[in-house]
Amino acid sequence: MRVGVHINRFDHPGGGPALAAELGAAGAAAEAAGVSWLSVMDHYFQMEFNGGAEDPMLEAYTTLGYLAGRTSTVRLGALVTGVTYRHPGLLAKIATTLDVLSGGRATLGIGAAWYDREHAGLGVAFPPVAERFERLEETLRICLQMWDPEANGPFEGKHYRLAETLCVPAPVSSPRPEIMIGGGGEKKTLRLVARYGDACNLFTTTPEEVAHKLDVLRGHCETEGRDYDTIRKTVAYSGEALATGDLDAFTRDITGYTKLGIETVILSPRTAEPAAFIERFAAQAVERLAGLD
Repeated sequence: MRVGVHINRFDHPGGGPALAAELGAAGAAAEAAGVSWLSVMDHYFQMEFNGGAEDPMLEAYTTLGYLAGRTSTVRLGALVTGVTYRHPGLLAKIATTLDVLSGGRATLGIGAAWYDREHAGLGVAFPPVAERFERLEETLRICLQMWDPEANGPFEGKHYRLAETLCVPAPVSSPRPEIMIGGGGEKKTLRLVARYGDACNLFTTTPEEVAHKLDVLRGHCETEGRDYDTIRKTVAYSGEALATGDLDAFTRDITGYTKLGIETVILSPRTAEPAAFIERFAAQAVERLAGLD
């Protein structure tokens, strides 16, 4: 198992002027520790469970671009982009730019979006859930078409129409940036993973629940004619052990997931000082997980 870190708070004691240095230090600490993944939330308002909309939040892809310039090996992505936030053609171009400037380290993390307050507050349309999933599938198709150098041409969907799907320069990743679809919805989300995803991201609810979700994914893969083993499985962990620094408790929490084929555990500490967290906890977690059978 590998370790990722999800940066999700920006209420640094030094305020906005301190954030650039903190993020740069987090990137350096991650690479020194052997952390394989750094992500940020794609939100414009902070989550209610994380302090609320009045707390600081940075725009995701600007932040990822900054991290790309301060790192050289760690994979970068949003966990995850809400499909409603950017037109699909523009999203493909944004993710491509991150991939080019990071030297092929971009993942397009994407999901159906859910934070209605943010949409209403900033005037972004928030369609019903069924329509959001329709838009998600069309967005995935558009991105794949834009990343295919032989496929420039129109796209005609129910919700999106593009006269061209030109994307120059092309991504550096071969054959294209990784697509990670977040969420555990069994009828729609995991079906989209089987059809379009290179990676999935689930919550560490219980090992039994995650095993069930992966069984559902396997069934969708069989229906789609997809090799289940080609999909990278990741989980997000935000347990109490991250706050207390209890590495033994963390190891116990994660042990049940080791036989499920999980490739990366993404730690989600609720801290505005991720560099210190990475040095203090994540670096040791890298060593612990590398030794788990």
